[in-house]
Amino acid sequence: MTSYPRIAIIGAGPGGLTLARILHRAGMPATVFEREEHALARPQGGTLDLHAESGQLALRRAGLYEEFLAIARYEDQGSRLYDKNAKLLFADDDAAESDRPEVDRTALRNILLASLPEELVRWNHGLLEVRPRDDGTYDLVFETEIVGPFDLVVGADGSWSKVRPLVSSYRPQYSGITFIEFGIDDIDASHPDLAALVGRGKIGIEADGRGMIVQRNGNSHVRGYAIFRVPTDWAEKTFDFASPAKARVRLAAEFEGWAPEIIGLIDASNDHIVSRPIHALPVGHHWQNRLGITLLGDAAHVMSPFGGEGVNAAMLDAAELARQLLENADWKDAVKAYEADMFERVIEPAAQAAEAVATELSHLGAELSLQHYKAHLEARLQSSAA
Repeated sequence: MTSYPRIAIIGAGPGGLTLARILHRAGMPATVFEREEHALARPQGGTLDLHAESGQLALRRAGLYEEFLAIARYEDQGSRLYDKNAKLLFADDDAAESDRPEVDRTALRNILLASLPEELVRWNHGLLEVRPRDDGTYDLVFETEIVGPFDLVVGADGSWSKVRPLVSSYRPQYSGITFIEFGIDDIDASHPDLAALVGRGKIGIEADGRGMIVQRNGNSHVRGYAIFRVPTDWAEKTFDFASPAKARVRLAAEFEGWAPEIIGLIDASNDHIVSRPIHALPVGHHWQNRLGITLLGDAAHVMSPFGGEGVNAAMLDAAELARQLLENADWKDAVKAYEADMFERVIEPAAQAAEAVATELSHLGAELSLQHYKAHLEARLQSSAA
């Protein structure tokens, strides 16, 4: 009889669930612990693009590629860049053939959850502590119980991981950039003029030391991010988030002098207006291997969202950790091999994300954004021609 390590996965995000699914499919047991009370306890965020070489690859290994195709929005891959007067500087509206389709985070999580037995995910388990035992195993301390022992604890619990301190003393640092998130419901029916401005994909605007990214989600919903380079406590001091109406007016005032149709995106927003300070771990973050503990996704290498690599990197981490565990006769060696490969793999995307933060909202920010959009279009056209 095959003897498997007792595995605990902390966090039921895309990375943790991908790992659980691939292991479950291969017959290796693992238990996922998630602090949320249930799958619908909170919104999972906006749209993301799944890359063929990472997020999509992970779903193929999980046996969920057909399910992914059912929720993928290939038609929403367009990109536009405007100036603050709503003058169109760049448009790539014919991007449906690209290999990075959009998918809503909630829809992605749902197909992963549906592929797992209900008892495999233990909801309402917010981790307080990972407690080492003398024999090298670990107990998980929650508010209501202690669960264990486990041979391997995988921290897939995001930027503020409770597992990370067992292997690394680093904490994510504020990048200097804060997003103010807002959303527009049923934009096609309620605001067709704004829907036409956004198009089928995302738009970017940058001027006067601030910016805006607006993305089309599924079900005619649009999610926007107003971008500022400010102190870490600026948003909480500036906005009354307890009063969405006041927050909406204050946010629109930050863009005084911009085109009415751009400010109209804020005016049309719903009551979900929140601050998203952007944090990141240092490029090249790594740790000395510790028996029975490892990390994936944002817990291991949180980076700014400008490169679109976060979820993709997390899902590829999960796929690679699962591959090593399933192919290597010694699970301890498997974890070491996974970490060594992962540390090298994420250096480039983390460096690119850090560079994007450094240049965002700079005096050359708009020019650099235009160069980036053009380079992305050229790369896509070359790929299609090949």
